[in-house]
Amino acid sequence: MVRTRFAPSPTGYLHIGGARTALFSWAYARRHGGKFILRIEDTDQERSTQQSTQAILDGMAWLGLEYDEGPFYQMQRLQRYHEVAEQLLRNNQAYHCYATKEELDDMRERQLAAGLKPRYDGRWRDSTQTPPAGVKPVIRFKNPLEGYVTFNDQIKGRISVANHELDDLVLLRSDGIPTYNYSVVLDDLDMNISHVIRGDDHVNNTPRQINILKALNASLPEYAHVPMILGSNGERLSKRHGAVSVTQYRDDGYLPEALLNYLARLGWSHGDEEIFSREELIEWFDLSSISRSPAKFNPEKLHWINQQYLKKTDNSRLAQLVVPFLNKDNCHVSGGPNLTHVVNLLKERVNTIEELANAAVYFYRPLDPTDELKAQYLNSETKSLLADLIEKLNHIEWTRESIHHEIKTAAKNHDVKLPKIAMPLRVMVTGEVHTPSIDAVLELLGREETLARINNRLSKFPD
Repeated sequence: MVRTRFAPSPTGYLHIGGARTALFSWAYARRHGGKFILRIEDTDQERSTQQSTQAILDGMAWLGLEYDEGPFYQMQRLQRYHEVAEQLLRNNQAYHCYATKEELDDMRERQLAAGLKPRYDGRWRDSTQTPPAGVKPVIRFKNPLEGYVTFNDQIKGRISVANHELDDLVLLRSDGIPTYNYSVVLDDLDMNISHVIRGDDHVNNTPRQINILKALNASLPEYAHVPMILGSNGERLSKRHGAVSVTQYRDDGYLPEALLNYLARLGWSHGDEEIFSREELIEWFDLSSISRSPAKFNPEKLHWINQQYLKKTDNSRLAQLVVPFLNKDNCHVSGGPNLTHVVNLLKERVNTIEELANAAVYFYRPLDPTDELKAQYLNSETKSLLADLIEKLNHIEWTRESIHHEIKTAAKNHDVKLPKIAMPLRVMVTGEVHTPSIDAVLELLGREETLARINNRLSKFPD
């Protein structure tokens, strides 16, 4: 059975790169009817926090990347790491190393001065020295000295590394905490992971991990190393390019299904398809279609995809998502027009839920136009142009069609073009010039609120 995993470290939020790795692992498991496991790699005790763990869990939940097993925590598996380390020691596949930090620093400085690659020199590998008193040893793995580690990466192809390029890595630190390259091997082994899908920053770790698996007579999983995500300028992804918490995208008004769709297209494709459902992603996903080249994060493309999803999202769901944004902007929807109708009118004009909320503000709170708009549209000429129209608005049937008819009639009676009436009316009622058709806006706003705003604005006109 296909078993994949996502194994983040709780030293920060769930970012875009991690979310895409999780998505690819999840989609591959779902595609093959397998299991997706969540593992929290929390052995970095100085930097791991419960807050970061919760941020990861929240991000996964928001994206809908449900896991079948877990979350498992490495710090709850210390006994297992120690048991296997003892086994490797008994089998002469590992050894105690008593080199101090000062000795290792001196060793590396000498190697660098000689133009050599800094690496552990194996000084305690087969040593018969008496262990120094008072020094807590680490346990190192006896990496093979000859031959090659060769594996077929599902994305990058055949990779081969000479064993003499690899030094004897630390398995257990002197405080008994396992290193990443050791704990991840046992975790994947014990959890029967069949496919390790992860970022290509781990490619250099893979030969080391394979050697440990071979020492344990274990079967090797398939490896697939996903190229990194770059900023739109081709540089390493940073916060200004979009490398922020996944939940920040939620807070900025993106839909989770839109972000998932965009992440899937970052380095993976299915023909020319741009917009697709979770079900289609599961049906189409395969590792062979992942690009070997880094993907570029394009905020404009994410905006566009989010807009496509907004257009087809149920209005009642959008209304629920908009409410917190409106509340934050001191808008309370209870006394205003039906929010689902407002959302329906506005949603094709915006890219995010936050923009949707901003566009809806004037329905629930009068906005004061800028001085420039007042000077341009709210003057004595406006008052005379709108006088008849305002009187008619008091008595007509309050429908979009009737409102439009009266605006059109007023323009005809004054022998002016429609915008000459519609624009001042729009500014008086909404405080803005860019809104949907004014007849649609007024219909939703209602007769009472519309006339109250007009009369309030008229009272402030210069004589």
